[in-house]
Amino acid sequence: MSSSSLLLFSPTTKVLHHHHLLLSKPILSRPNRKLLLLPPPMQASKNNSGRGGGGGGGKKDSADPPDRIISAACYLYPFLDGVQYGRYVLAQLPALQAPLAPLLPLVRLFKSFPFSSFLLFLALYFAVVRNPSGFSRYVRFNAMQAIVLDVLLIFPGLIERSFSPPGGVGLDLVMSMDSTVFLFLWVSLVYGSVTCLLGDVPRLPIVADAADRQVM
Repeated sequence: MSSSSLLLFSPTTKVLHHHHLLLSKPILSRPNRKLLLLPPPMQASKNNSGRGGGGGGGKKDSADPPDRIISAACYLYPFLDGVQYGRYVLAQLPALQAPLAPLLPLVRLFKSFPFSSFLLFLALYFAVVRNPSGFSRYVRFNAMQAIVLDVLLIFPGLIERSFSPPGGVGLDLVMSMDSTVFLFLWVSLVYGSVTCLLGDVPRLPIVADAADRQVM
């Protein structure tokens, strides 16, 4: 065997050949330990804003003193428009007339104009409820509650016009309906006005959800 062949199969040649193969392979860079220690990127949490307050991430309901007074005054509208439903209960319970005595001048003034109810409806709806730049949502929501409550007075009025019994059980039913409507208006006036003056948001049954859908 020649000397060149011995060199090819010598241990030194094998080591050099193996070292050459290792160097010819691509060297993978080790990952940076600092990157491994870093926590995963935090995802921005989405705030699911509810319907409370301003709703939809908007402004919260304002409860400044002027807003409280205006909101409390709005609940006079349905009461003045439906005060005639109290003729039976006030005759049976004269004690209820004393708390209503301060409101008698307003009742006379309201009833003295034939279109006062309709004009006040237009004023509250277009000048207050549909005027977000002029009034806060707090005022507009309470004004809308008063409007919806007044609109509901159409139903007992229609029942009285279409069904007016002269006496008996039918008259008792009409008297009970009128007294219930009047007491509900009276409680709504007291509850709504006092709650507004305290800076809270009154929510009347049946009426509040309808008002929420109208006020943006």
